[in-house]
Amino acid sequence: MFFFDPMWFLIMLPPFIFMIYAQVKVNSAFKKYSKVANSQRITGVQAAEVLLRANGLKNVRVEGVKGRLGDHYDPRKKVLRLSPAVANTPSVAALGIVAHEVGHAVQDKTGYAFLRFRTSLVPAASLGSNLGFIFVILGFIIYLFSRDSDFAPMVVLAGIILFAMAVLFSLVTLPVEYNASNRARQMLRSTGMVSTQEYNGASAVLSAAAMTYVAAMLQAVAQLFYFVLMFMGMRR
Repeated sequence: MFFFDPMWFLIMLPPFIFMIYAQVKVNSAFKKYSKVANSQRITGVQAAEVLLRANGLKNVRVEGVKGRLGDHYDPRKKVLRLSPAVANTPSVAALGIVAHEVGHAVQDKTGYAFLRFRTSLVPAASLGSNLGFIFVILGFIIYLFSRDSDFAPMVVLAGIILFAMAVLFSLVTLPVEYNASNRARQMLRSTGMVSTQEYNGASAVLSAAAMTYVAAMLQAVAQLFYFVLMFMGMRR
């Protein structure tokens, strides 16, 4: 299998290391600023209510979600979901994360093109990330046992096309997340919710979180690149 191919490790190791680095950074930033109380002593839920109201988002509900750092905005159900560590904590980190998710809600309200495009890609990306691997592995197995010069590469190509949808989703996610973070920073400033020092802390959390999306994109692109190399090797 390609998991034992030295070339696979060579291609995938750099983005894997960067992903570990990004996870360490975001966990460190969140842990640090979760211990720093914001000057207004408002929890994540309270901050969400203030920011949603300030942006005229009366139709967006706030709900809880289990797990650590599982905070997200669901554009289909118009729901902002907050993890316990964010929802119930009056920390600087909570303000940054909540503002980011409200940023997504504002994107949804204003019809931000990249968010709409990403939302439309969800079914295809989910299908592609799962079936893409299956098709590539199946094609590789067929190639090993039959050396069929036509069928096996076509199966791998189908997997590449499917997996490319997941890669496209990762690429589109970057402008969506960075734009939401920029909106979050603007909201925190314009509402006067944070002091200068608190703003810097919340911004550090947002920047660290953004790195995880870059890392995920690099991993997806690297995996697709390897699949393409595999396909080209079969065609020789």
